[in-house]
Amino acid sequence: MADLTKLKAGELALLQGNEAIARGALEAGLSLAAAYPGNPSSEILESLADSAASAGIYVEWSANEKVALESAAAASFTGLRAMASMKQNGVNVAQDFICNLTISGTQGGIVLITADDPSGISSTNEEDARFIARLADLPLLEPSTPAECLAMVKFAFDLSEAIGNLVVLRSLSRLSHTRAGVVPGPLPTGRPQPFWDPKQIWNTVPVVPRHQAMKDKLAKAGQIMAQSGFNAYSGPESPDLLVIASGSSALYAAEAAGLLGVDRRVGLLKLGCTWPLDQALLRKHLADSERVLFAEEVDPFIETEVKALYAQQAAELGIKQFFGKASGHLPQIGELTPGRLAGAMAAILGLTWQPAEPQYLQAARETISRLVPFREFGFCPGCPHRASYWAIKQALSLDGRQGVVSGDIGCYTLGVHSTGFRRVNSVHCMGSGLGISSGLGKLKSLGFQQPVVGVVGDSTFFHAALPGLVNARWNQADYLLIVLDNSATAMTGFQPHPGTGQTASGQPGTAVDVEQVCRALGIDCQVVDPYDLAAAQQAVYQAVQGEPGLKVLIFRRLCALVQGRQGGHPYRMRVDQSLCRGDECGCHRFCSRAFRCPGLNFDQAAGRAVIDEVVCVGCGVCAQICPAGAIRAEAKEAAA
Repeated sequence: MADLTKLKAGELALLQGNEAIARGALEAGLSLAAAYPGNPSSEILESLADSAASAGIYVEWSANEKVALESAAAASFTGLRAMASMKQNGVNVAQDFICNLTISGTQGGIVLITADDPSGISSTNEEDARFIARLADLPLLEPSTPAECLAMVKFAFDLSEAIGNLVVLRSLSRLSHTRAGVVPGPLPTGRPQPFWDPKQIWNTVPVVPRHQAMKDKLAKAGQIMAQSGFNAYSGPESPDLLVIASGSSALYAAEAAGLLGVDRRVGLLKLGCTWPLDQALLRKHLADSERVLFAEEVDPFIETEVKALYAQQAAELGIKQFFGKASGHLPQIGELTPGRLAGAMAAILGLTWQPAEPQYLQAARETISRLVPFREFGFCPGCPHRASYWAIKQALSLDGRQGVVSGDIGCYTLGVHSTGFRRVNSVHCMGSGLGISSGLGKLKSLGFQQPVVGVVGDSTFFHAALPGLVNARWNQADYLLIVLDNSATAMTGFQPHPGTGQTASGQPGTAVDVEQVCRALGIDCQVVDPYDLAAAQQAVYQAVQGEPGLKVLIFRRLCALVQGRQGGHPYRMRVDQSLCRGDECGCHRFCSRAFRCPGLNFDQAAGRAVIDEVVCVGCGVCAQICPAGAIRAEAKEAAA
């Protein structure tokens, strides 16, 4: 990312949505920002980290989202402005603290950014995190464009200080990663001196009066938000169809109306302030139209609340028809598009809508299937996780008791697919692999006989694995934990974590060593290089065959992409085709079909395996799995 302080106030700049959020925070006088990396939110903190030195602010990657928000709250308690950013899953992690912070209240402006991921583009779910605003009585803002991202973040800090509470801003994948013209404003020239008044106690008791204060703050926020200008209506005075939309869906709805040519029949009420809802504004526009379509992602959050408001005013407003997710006019899951909204509008207005001729779509599908080869989820060439799962698969096959592998969140989640030899049996949320392993590891007394292996990445180990590991140690669970340590938060962009010892701003920190943590808990621990397949297989086999109890193996090998940036791997791979058995090898092209590294291909004409030198990174692992010894790893210097 770039240093956002270098942007000139008043000059148009092309900014990503996440960059606009970061720039807005800087213009608002941010002093502290904390986050845990997770797409689509990662670039927010990365942008702030690259701007930290110039802006004179503190920025950190925290161990998890709850700690990130707690760090931001600490700054707020001293009168500074602070922000925590995360993806929708992170809101779950931080929820316990959120529900207490909203009762205790805050001092300096504090904003929570949740970047939701409709369709689960880079997530294990497509959860709608707006629930937290309703649950914790927090103001909620939803920008539609990068320019609104910047403006709303600045407004959010002012609103937070006006009501003494946390404010939530929700972005979406498409908004976070889209780019558009934004005109930045001036940066502040100074910030307050942090000070915690010894007389001030931030807590949640007595609960009932503070709960009432929380309700009063939300009501005050609603009054301020109603005057913000972020809610806007466009269209005829009495539309045939009123569309109530938020976020990216507001843009899709406007485009859909244009596609259908019904701009003069459809009114668009774009809501940027979505909790609490502006009831007076909604009553006015509900009175002007008999048909209402809701456009939002992911859950029917606004749809449900507007219907509830209407139910209280039905006698005054008259009969209305509501369309959206509940009516089936828009899908319950996945992203919205202009085409989907155009189809819904057409159905409601009695129009014909067809995004393309059926014959064209059929021909396009046939052409694509013929010209574009099938691609599956796969590990990168040279990824140490491929070698790790190969070792796990071989060891558990040799053990013969149908071992269970409990997985976790990261690149290695691909172990559920063929690229990881379908060797992962369970994947849920961050750290859950250890909790499930711990539970399975206590079932022997009930007759469970299968060996249990848990896998977790090094970043996730520090994020959410430690409670599960402590629980397993405390209760003497019997399982093998394998820490897949590639020294990077690789899935979200190679951000540093406690094990790397580097901070968000690239400065040296104190590295927290995985094996020292395990040994401090009194757990048997061994470090193995997964590229050494024989040693890795032997270590896994001995662990599952050995004495019962909790054991830890650390499969440590730098991420192949990081290794590539640091000079690459040492080998140049080649296939001795005089030794290659081709179709007659093992179970039919053993190296390219079974091992599945993208750097291994099959030459149909020659009937032999071949190395794709453009893709291959030279890790040398495939030479260890060739039963004919046809794959050779030659040192690059010698090969040259």
